[in-house]
Parts: sequence; structure tokens; C-alpha cells
Amino acid sequence: RFGALIFDYPEAETETEIVHKESGVDREIAEKLVQISHRARNLKGHGLDEGISTRLLVYAGQLIAKGVEPVAACTMTMVTPLTDDPDMRDTLDAAVQTFFG
Repeated sequence: RFGALIFDYPEAETETEIVHKESGVDREIAEKLVQISHRARNLKGHGLDEGISTRLLVYAGQLIAKGVEPVAACTMTMVTPLTDDPDMRDTLDAAVQTFFG
């Protein structure tokens, strides 16, 4: 038999530090990524099946640290993988534009 553990997302400050250290972006960029994820997580159950994971934030940060433009990095790692619904993509893209546009 297997046991189950319930995990939630880290607190914003902790998650920002994780993204900063694991991806190599500065804290300001990491904070923006976390803020985008919080907006998306509020849509869970309202059009999204899942929120943006800390892992996806790290992937976006890694791309940004390697010189990929932030909007493109977020689209590749945080928008497109979550949904194929055009309206939901527009909503997520708007959140990205709020912080990186």
C-alpha cells in the first residue's frame, strides 16, 4: 500500500528564493514569475485544471537567464503547457504582459 501526502505551493517569499537559486535569475525576475503563477493558480478550477508549478517557474527562469526574452520564455514554459483553450491562453498571456510587457 501507498501513503499519500498533500503538498501545497510554497509561500511567495520561499518560492521566489527557490526560483532565484535554481534558475539563476535575479530576485526581481523571480518575484515577477511567482506573481504570474499566483494569478494563474487563482484560475485553477475556473478554466484551468492545474496551476503553474514551481518547476515551470524555474524552467522559465532558466530560459530568461540564458537570454530568452521573458515573454517568450513564459509563453513556452508557463502558458502553452497548461492549456490549449484560446481564451485561457489569452488570460495567461495578459498576466505575463502585466509583468514583462
